Amino acid sequence: MKVQEYADRDMLAIDVANAIAGDLEAALLHHDLVSFAVPGGTTPGPVFDGLCAADLDWDRVRILPTDERCVPSDSDRANARLIQERLLTNRASVAQYVPLYLDGKDPESVLPEIESLIAPVLPLSVLMLGMGEDMHTASLFPGMDGLAAALDGHAPPLAVARPEVQPEARITLTAPVLDGALSKHLVIFGEAKRKALDRAMSLHPKEAPIAAVLGGMTVHWAE
Repeated sequence: MKVQEYADRDMLAIDVANAIAGDLEAALLHHDLVSFAVPGGTTPGPVFDGLCAADLDWDRVRILPTDERCVPSDSDRANARLIQERLLTNRASVAQYVPLYLDGKDPESVLPEIESLIAPVLPLSVLMLGMGEDMHTASLFPGMDGLAAALDGHAPPLAVARPEVQPEARITLTAPVLDGALSKHLVIFGEAKRKALDRAMSLHPKEAPIAAVLGGMTVHWAE
């Protein structure tokens, strides 16, 4: 794991956008199609704003969320909405989006269909992650039912998460898929998350799921 610190969040967003564009460009040199998994929430928006203007063969890029709430795709809580509005625009508008949830369906019943959609884009070429102060990443939450199975090295690519601290079910990429990305970036803001990350390195992934994917990770941090 390598940690890069920035003077402010604007500088971080510019640098991460450039780094990810470089990773995607390198992957495109060796593969007809490449995959890019991204988080939701408020953190990635500024990175997306810069990245969507990168001069890449975006029509050869498949973009998917690291996790998705089981809500309609136009909901304010849907990661798909943020990705569509902030990343799949400008030059990146020709990239293909691969959803992790299909509206109106039971999450368990839809897993085989979603797995068939993401199978062609694995292993992930580039991964961008966020992390909560509770050390969760994607929708792998400490103490949630099914966490051990989602952390297992032989886990299927997707799991349904129903963390007690969240109002709806989620579908998430599992730890081996996240950890198997060829290029990995973690973006965190604030002193509390930096302290949480430092703490996670001494904990078992069942207590700090982010710990399961830190190998080879580049961490980008700004206060």
